[in-house]
Amino acid sequence: MLDRRLFLANASLGLAGFATGCADPAVPVAISPKAPPTPLPDFYGEIEYRTFRYFRDTVNPVNGLVPDRWPTPSFASIAAVGSALTVWPIAVARGWIKRDLARDLTLATLRFFDTAPQGDAASGTSGHRGFFYHFLDMKTGLRYKQTELSSVDTSLLHLGMLFAAGWWTGDTPEEQEIRRLGIDIVERAEWLWFQNGRPIVSMGWHPESGFIERGWDGYNEGMMTVLLSLGSGRHPVNDGAWEAWCAPYPRCWRGEGETRHLAFAPLFGHQYSHMWIDFRGIRDTVMRGAGFDYFENSRRATYANRAYCIANPMHWDGYSADLWGLTACDGPGNFKLPFKGSTREFHSYSARGPLGQPDERDDGTIAPTAALGSLPFAPEIVIATARAFMAVPGLYREYGFVDSFNPSFRYTDQKLQTGSMNAQTGWVARDYLGIDQGPIIIQAANYRDEFVWKVMRNSPVIRRGLERAGFNGGWLAAS
Repeated sequence: MLDRRLFLANASLGLAGFATGCADPAVPVAISPKAPPTPLPDFYGEIEYRTFRYFRDTVNPVNGLVPDRWPTPSFASIAAVGSALTVWPIAVARGWIKRDLARDLTLATLRFFDTAPQGDAASGTSGHRGFFYHFLDMKTGLRYKQTELSSVDTSLLHLGMLFAAGWWTGDTPEEQEIRRLGIDIVERAEWLWFQNGRPIVSMGWHPESGFIERGWDGYNEGMMTVLLSLGSGRHPVNDGAWEAWCAPYPRCWRGEGETRHLAFAPLFGHQYSHMWIDFRGIRDTVMRGAGFDYFENSRRATYANRAYCIANPMHWDGYSADLWGLTACDGPGNFKLPFKGSTREFHSYSARGPLGQPDERDDGTIAPTAALGSLPFAPEIVIATARAFMAVPGLYREYGFVDSFNPSFRYTDQKLQTGSMNAQTGWVARDYLGIDQGPIIIQAANYRDEFVWKVMRNSPVIRRGLERAGFNGGWLAAS
């Protein structure tokens, strides 16, 4: 499960020329932050509602924990819990759940993390020094096996908590408690400890072996982690963390002219931070020099991902202008098999993205969350793709889209590790993944009416982090 975070260090740059050459020339002008979005069609609302039901039907109401995946029996993902804390208010606003129930689920979640045992023991705890383990037992809430104390997954959890603290503004004792706990739990994180004497924040820590050597630098989903570490009111990292984060940027640029962007192959790296932070119109030093913001960067990355699938250099089946989207997701399993005259590798859960970009991998597996998580960036291509996904046999089910599909994997003589296979249409995943369900519904809410962004713009933690990182302009300039 850590594969999606082993980026940049071993990334191949050999196909950089291809990545530049395949960029879609018809990238439209960016949408103005003040321009009203085009209303979503009715079918998209059905996708959102089904996706919400994943969280509603799988949450443990006692502690608010959400499974990493379903229907395969699973541990809880703290990242998925961060999404759930954000989804409950969205569901209230859409009329999918009663406010009292959403409040109670939120409060149960925060009360659990408030009292969850912390310490440096290898078992019997949920976290250490204000951070939490990547995976927790769904019932006990304790560390699952030897999973890492995760800085980025704790960030996703914390962003959900900050949103809850900002959205639940009522005067009732329950909503006051949500605000108090949401902020207090976030502020307990000892970010300076996680910096471990270096400019960058480590990816994780194990009680058995200490800090993971790799840290958050370069362009990827770790942007939110660095910003939260800078914005902490109690235990912030030292100055220079953002400059250390940006230091590897020169090797991340791809494209030319209007397609030039900071590249990271899996699209989740262009989406996760944007689910809670509105990057439209605000720029750090690098983006002031580039002449565009990180929102625009994600829009260009979305088009580049689609353009790569249209070019389809690996000649996979099914890739097209309406069936595209490479990110971290489930796959049919680990195989080396013949395909169209050569031997190809297929993978189980793995980060995927265009060849020639950092963290490249392409085994023919497409994930709906890759495209739908980019809805605010490029609605003109995402909406059509969402409709096309609904027509893929076996992909659209009870809780929206299962995690992924691979039209090229039609090997009836192979034993699958997960999912199902059809000799004509290929492999389809069995499970829904909580971390991939979240972007679908949260990004749709941001596209509709800035639902999450407008709350998070008022977060002192987010504002401090952005300002310490050197961002200015846009909504940051407003009082």
